[in-house]
Amino acid sequence: MAVSLDLLLDDLLAETADVDAMVAPLDDVGIARPTPAAGWTVRDQVTHLAFFDEAATRAAVDPGGFRQAAEALMAGGADFPDRVAAQHAELTADEVRAWFTRARSAFVTAFRGRDPRARLPWYGPDMSVASSVTARIMETWAHGQDIADTLGARREPTDRLRHIAHLGVSTTAFCFRLHGRPVPDVPIRVELLAPSGPLWTWGPADAADRVEGTALDFCLTVTQRRHVDDTALVVSGPVAREWIGIAQAFAGAPGPGRERARA
Repeated sequence: MAVSLDLLLDDLLAETADVDAMVAPLDDVGIARPTPAAGWTVRDQVTHLAFFDEAATRAAVDPGGFRQAAEALMAGGADFPDRVAAQHAELTADEVRAWFTRARSAFVTAFRGRDPRARLPWYGPDMSVASSVTARIMETWAHGQDIADTLGARREPTDRLRHIAHLGVSTTAFCFRLHGRPVPDVPIRVELLAPSGPLWTWGPADAADRVEGTALDFCLTVTQRRHVDDTALVVSGPVAREWIGIAQAFAGAPGPGRERARA
């Protein structure tokens, strides 16, 4: 089945609206509140989205310019997301909101009508246009989760989580390589209950290594917004357990994960 880029972009806009609604009331004190991501404020979460929206737009419209800028940024070390956050730590709440709105609008405009299969450079392996948009959905939802946790906001899970769950599954080999571990040839079955009720599945039905639970718990785990032990996921088999302990649906250096909260 062909990927609908328009539907992906519509889902991205829906996730954007959730973040916009949470940060709209914040003043300069509120935007500076610390989030569960160590060392990151609400401001940092939003400026991260804006900065990498602009980077993704540049990758689409000026691949050569993107590659130069990306190489220069990565040359300073794998901590470049933290450095990006620090560079924008003085922005006011209004400035943060305006930048995010501007950057997200430019991204959507630049991607409408593109071939979803076309390849674009990124910080690491190239990715397709469709994957770039999917990554923006994942990032928006994940950083939005940190904002929601900070503000005590409850977001109703939607079937847009399928995009994030698919990234979580499809990055399995990447996660093992990222940690310098051999990629196992053992299949893993993932069965997730969608917010609307259906069962989403990946991998052979008879696989002994399995991850089962809700799509929300899986997405919280693979975006490293929750420790797996703080979810109701059922993980069976040594390969599945090893994978879920290092899973990350995002590019870059190995994520630090989240500390286990419950005893």
